[in-house]
Amino acid sequence: MRNAHHRLATALLLALPLAACDSSASGDAAKGAAPAAAQAAPASQPSQTLASAKGQIRVTRVASGLDHPWSLAFLPDGAMLVTERSGQLRRVGADGAVSAPIAGVPKVWATGQGGLLDVVLAPDFASSRRIYLSYAEPGANGTAGTAVAYGTLSGDTLADVKVIYRQEPKLEGPNHFGSRIVFDDAGHVFISQGERNQRPTAQDLGKLQGKLVRLNLDGSVPQDNPFVGRADARPEIYSYGHRNMQGMARDPRTGKIWQSEHGPRGGDEINLPEAGKNYGWPIITYGINYSGQPIPEAEGKAKDGMEQPYHLWEKSPGVSGMAFLTGKADSPWNDSLFLGALAERNLIRLTLDGDRIVGEERLLNEIGERVRDVRVAADGSVYVVTDEDDGKVWRIEAPQAP
Repeated sequence: MRNAHHRLATALLLALPLAACDSSASGDAAKGAAPAAAQAAPASQPSQTLASAKGQIRVTRVASGLDHPWSLAFLPDGAMLVTERSGQLRRVGADGAVSAPIAGVPKVWATGQGGLLDVVLAPDFASSRRIYLSYAEPGANGTAGTAVAYGTLSGDTLADVKVIYRQEPKLEGPNHFGSRIVFDDAGHVFISQGERNQRPTAQDLGKLQGKLVRLNLDGSVPQDNPFVGRADARPEIYSYGHRNMQGMARDPRTGKIWQSEHGPRGGDEINLPEAGKNYGWPIITYGINYSGQPIPEAEGKAKDGMEQPYHLWEKSPGVSGMAFLTGKADSPWNDSLFLGALAERNLIRLTLDGDRIVGEERLLNEIGERVRDVRVAADGSVYVVTDEDDGKVWRIEAPQAP
């Protein structure tokens, strides 16, 4: 009996990293299942009124029946593109209608936390119809790595697809792919990633895991990247020492890139990454392993030459996608930063005074679903997708000004 208890405890400890981190309990993303067909618009979009620190908010279920949706991008016609982790890209109408899968999407490695991840419109989408996707790309012998491709959206097809970035080397394991895509206003694309749960890679400048990458829009390397010309470093790298960057957004007020990082057990953080800087993982961290044991490589919470988090949660909410709400002077939520919370199953709203974080509240606790991504529409309403078997798109209307 004692041996049986020991085997059970060992099995539970081995299962903790995947379950506690941010993969759904189902493990593989709909592995082997056929993609769901198109869904007609629902007869109604149920709404509920919930409380918030600034007043009542209205929350409306726009669409449901999605397979672990991962990201959302608004189209000019009012519809949205939504990725499903199992590999489908769908168009979701404002009326909640869900299209059949869009053809032409690259093949993804839909295992564990891997699959189809971020979707964003190119800065010149109005003329080019180009979209960018990040995803886990399969490699040889069961390996995989984060990749980014772009293509031209033409009706229900993605055409002229080109892979512009591949994380190298590809590694085994189902965890920590990141990934978000953000553009600056100088012709660059930033790609966040994870260290594939192989911690030392985050400090190895010869590998791309655990790095924030900056490229030109066509995938070429900017010549002013901080490690260009160094024989011991990959030129794509912008910053390093990251664990699993699942949220990233550009502040419209300043142009600064903000990045959220999913920590281990404790130690979720926000960084404002700067060129060439080392953000410490796994040498410095405020977290421990899911087993309760220390991170083997950790030397403490601080070390010379390594950056401290800009903002820290010592108890991990499981931060994921993020988005700014700015430029809405009449909204009580003006100058807010929203982050999805996977472990806490809610939406975090941070109040900003310039770059300073001066307040924090949790929203959508009543819904109780894992918030994977959050985006802010042009009218100031907030949209989230929930990482569930029956994944949903929700619209949140900000409280009214008094």
